[in-house]
Amino acid sequence: MPSDERPRGEHLSRERLSGERLGDDHPGGERLGDDHPGGERPRGRYLRYVALGDSQTEGVGDGGGAAGLRGWADRLAEHLAAAGPDLRYANLAVRGRVARQVRAEQLGPALALRPDLATVVAGVNDLLRPKFDAEEVAGHLEAMFAELTAGGARVLTLTFPDVAKIAPVARPVRGRVFDLNDRIRAAAARHGVVVADLAPLPVATDPRLWGEDRLHASPLGHARIAAAAAYALGLSGSDDSWARPLPPWEPPSRLRAAGAEVRWAAGFLGPWIGRRLRGRSSGDGRTAKRPELLPVAGAPVPVPAPGPDPA
Repeated sequence: MPSDERPRGEHLSRERLSGERLGDDHPGGERLGDDHPGGERPRGRYLRYVALGDSQTEGVGDGGGAAGLRGWADRLAEHLAAAGPDLRYANLAVRGRVARQVRAEQLGPALALRPDLATVVAGVNDLLRPKFDAEEVAGHLEAMFAELTAGGARVLTLTFPDVAKIAPVARPVRGRVFDLNDRIRAAAARHGVVVADLAPLPVATDPRLWGEDRLHASPLGHARIAAAAAYALGLSGSDDSWARPLPPWEPPSRLRAAGAEVRWAAGFLGPWIGRRLRGRSSGDGRTAKRPELLPVAGAPVPVPAPGPDPA
C-alpha cells in the first residue's frame, strides 16, 4: 500500500524531475521528422507539439470568455515557439475525460499528426471516480507512452500533487494519488518519458496555484506547470524558479475559511456530485479546442504574480 507521506526535498535537478537523463542518447526524443531541413534539430527545438489530456491540458482555470482558454500546454508551446518559430502545435485535450477516453479518442489523431514532442497528462478524473483501478489507469497511460515514443516523439508527463492539501474533502483519495504517481514514474522510466515530478514539492499545493474549484490550476498554477515542463525538457531559458515557494501570505481566519468551504461546496462540489449521479461529464458534447497543428502566435506572456489569499 502506498504511504500517505512523501519526501519534501527542496533541491532540484533535471535528472530528478525526469524519467530520463537529458543526454543525447534519448531513445524517443532525438528521432527527427523526415521533413526537417538537413535532418538535424537543435536541442530543445521542435516542429510538431501535440498535447493529450483532460481539463488541465485544455486550460480550464486559465482564461476563458472571448479570449478562450490558455493553460499550461499553450504556455509551453509559447516557450517552444520562442526558440523555434517553425513550431506547429495541436491540443487534443477535452475536459472530463478519463485516461481510457484520452487513449481511445486522442491517441490515434495524435499519432496521425506525427509529433516530435507530445505531452500526456490524464488520470485525475479517474482518481475521483467511486471505482478506481490504478493498474488500469496506468496501463492506458503506458500504452500512450509506448506508441508515441515508438512513433518518434519525445514524451513528457506530470505527477499529481497531494489533493488532500488542496481540498481536504479529497483526503480519502490521497492514497490513490500516491499509488498512481508511483506507477506513472515506473511507466515513464520504461519508455524514456520525461517526468515533471510536481508531487513532492510543497509549492504544488499552495492554494494560490489553484482555482476556486480546487480541481484546476489558477493562471499562476498553469504558468508554474508550464515552467516545470520546460525545465524538465531542458529548454533554453528555463530554470528551477518555478519550484520555489511563493511569498508568505496570511492564512484566512477560521470564520473566513469556513465561509470559503461553504461557498466551495455549494458552487463546485454539489454540481460535480450531481453530474456524477446523472452520469454526465463537463466534457459532454465538447471537442478539442485545437485539433490541427497550427503556428503559435504571440510572444510568451510573463508569469503572473501571486494574487491575494484565496479565501
